[in-house]
Amino acid sequence: MMNPPATLSVLPEVIVVGEALIDVVHTGNGATEHPGGSPANVAYGLARLDVSTGFLTSIGTDSRGVAISSHLSGAGVYILPGCQSTASTSTATATLAADGSATYTFDLAWDLPPVAPAYLPTLLHTGSIASFLAPGASGVKSLLQDCAGTSTVTYDPNIRPELLGSHHEARTIFEELVPLTDVVKLSDEDAAWLYPRNSPEEAARHIRGLGTDLVVVTRGSEGSFLLTADTEISVPSVETVVADTIGAGDAYMAALILGLLTRGGEGLAPPVLEKIARMASMAAAITVGRPGADLPSLAEMQALVS
Repeated sequence: MMNPPATLSVLPEVIVVGEALIDVVHTGNGATEHPGGSPANVAYGLARLDVSTGFLTSIGTDSRGVAISSHLSGAGVYILPGCQSTASTSTATATLAADGSATYTFDLAWDLPPVAPAYLPTLLHTGSIASFLAPGASGVKSLLQDCAGTSTVTYDPNIRPELLGSHHEARTIFEELVPLTDVVKLSDEDAAWLYPRNSPEEAARHIRGLGTDLVVVTRGSEGSFLLTADTEISVPSVETVVADTIGAGDAYMAALILGLLTRGGEGLAPPVLEKIARMASMAAAITVGRPGADLPSLAEMQALVS
């Protein structure tokens, strides 16, 4: 176990656990490279929203790893010691369609460094490839077990079928993690892959029945669906011109986490859920309106609200 970071005056309120990689984006104008990976994007988005954020990951000592570290640190993310633990940094190659949607191929290995936070944060977030891909996935599950019942735990499976084993195996891993969480956020595409015979709403009800408190299903331009034991609400999306969809779900997730941290004493009452979802949708709209995973700052969010 690692001691709390001595270089910080305040311990991070949120710890994000998961992969960081380089997005190689191919368009009609050629290829560009950007730091990415869903958990890394969420950590970056949280820091941009002025949330004190630590990040537990595994990146290389190569130039791409340095680029990721600089990108995250520049936003204010604290990268926990020991994370620069591999020789080369993973990549995801994204090919953009005419409508801005992206398809991915991966060159990726995932393991957690042999360190873990010695304190429990207010909120721990994980998801995506890190929660499924061995050997690191077992370490992620152990961290969730340590935090369950003490920290708020949020989870976004962000399904990447090309990196998973069988459907049965992936769904089993997912359903074993859900009871360790408080909030699960997934896209309608994730829900359709996990539960192909169910509507997104039916999938959300099944997931909530596994033991989490809140399930959020994002549905692109159709908005989002939120479900608790007592409430089901649908919240519309925020209209925007789409540049591409890279990082949209991660922007939504970061703003959702901010909403959970700042909701006050009203819990998950319908007005609270609607307010959180509208802010999260706004963050996603800002992100899709510009190229790459360029998540909004708190100042941008406040300016749009005002």
